[in-house]
Amino acid sequence: MLKSRRGLLAAGLTAAVIGTIGVVSTLNAGAEQIPGAPESAAAASEPAPQATTEEPLLTPPAKLPWGARPHSIRTGQDGASSKSLKTAGLIAAAPDEESEERAEDRAPKGRTSRTTFVKSEKTTVLPPEPPEPPPTSDASAPTTKPTVNYLYSVGSQAAVSDGAYASLTISKPTLAKTDYHSLAELAVQSADGSQIVEVGWTVDRTVNGDDDPHLFVFHWVDRKPTCYNTCGFVQYSKNIFPGDVLAQDKYARFGIQFFNDAWWIAFDSEWVGYFPGKLWGDEFTKTGLVQVFGEVAAATPKPCTEMGNGRSAEDSTSARVGSVSYLNGPAVAMNIRATSEVYAVSKLTSRTFRYGGPGVC
Repeated sequence: MLKSRRGLLAAGLTAAVIGTIGVVSTLNAGAEQIPGAPESAAAASEPAPQATTEEPLLTPPAKLPWGARPHSIRTGQDGASSKSLKTAGLIAAAPDEESEERAEDRAPKGRTSRTTFVKSEKTTVLPPEPPEPPPTSDASAPTTKPTVNYLYSVGSQAAVSDGAYASLTISKPTLAKTDYHSLAELAVQSADGSQIVEVGWTVDRTVNGDDDPHLFVFHWVDRKPTCYNTCGFVQYSKNIFPGDVLAQDKYARFGIQFFNDAWWIAFDSEWVGYFPGKLWGDEFTKTGLVQVFGEVAAATPKPCTEMGNGRSAEDSTSARVGSVSYLNGPAVAMNIRATSEVYAVSKLTSRTFRYGGPGVC
């Protein structure tokens, strides 16, 4: 999300929460910045918000899925890199304001269920640095759509619950110039895998414009993809937003919980926002399937892009999915698998596994 839009949204949220609902958010209003960083003047420079007919913000659970009370994430200066955030001991920062149009609404996104997965698809979206087209003597020859190949390392379980959470290693995998993204996520789904809510981190130049990991949310309706970060998502926090840069080599909690007619997204120590249940006709209110996985979207079935932190799953320092837990659900007993020979998984317990690899190069 661009800085200017972020400032407007923060002002609008304050008015909506205090004026429309009549209560104040349980989250702290201010974010702690990197020492010496200038304070934002967005609130002072923006005009007072006008009256709105938009629906009031919903109220999240008093506690995060893992039982802690929410408090503001310590964020860095806008435009901070994932490396500088790590050095400063911080977890997230807003990206720099840019005028370049992003392709959040068209960028590829894979989907996996308990027994099947999206292996490949055609797309109209090219990576920012696509491969050179093959030479042809016929200038009028039709242009073929590129194929996106999806590869996964995944843990899954059929589980009826109110939601789930897990700890994920936030990494900065190397993304090949011809590939689309490398990500890790938690997904709660209907039993048939048709309705899905996702949260995680992604390295995706098409969506974010750089090679750093960014927070993302996504959802599916009747197996149809929507878009990254904005489609149907209602922002709640005034501090942490989908699209924010995340510190690399950190281990953080991601959670999804159905409460108050919405699927709420939690990250680290805050409620970020929610997807209203009406997006699914108020019929998707319980999980039937929970999955946690790494995903690479590539131009070839054997990509050079790294998954996780690029280390093999057998390496004790490789990226990890840990402490998968359900809310009012069964005991966790995930089925761990990889869908290709390029990347691997290594099961540690019924709810913890290592995954990833360097690709084929």
